[in-house]
Amino acid sequence: MTLTTWITRTLQDRLQPTELTVTDESHKHHGHAGWREGGETHFRLHIVSEAFAGKGRVERHRLVNEVLKEAFDRGLHALAIQAKAPGE
Repeated sequence: MTLTTWITRTLQDRLQPTELTVTDESHKHHGHAGWREGGETHFRLHIVSEAFAGKGRVERHRLVNEVLKEAFDRGLHALAIQAKAPGE
């Protein structure tokens, strides 16, 4: 299973988002720290979930990072996160 697929499935299972976009932007970081051949090192994430209601930006990012801890262990180097609650 690709890391992109794993991230998508994990977020869907754990945070039940109403919107989710996972974009591999590794090609934009060719030659930079953390980059490796084959990509799947740098991602951009847009997620809307009720799990973020009442939480601030830092708390939301911590929640996503906690859910995706295994992805970092598997080679994820950087994650740009846009996390919102429904209606935001």
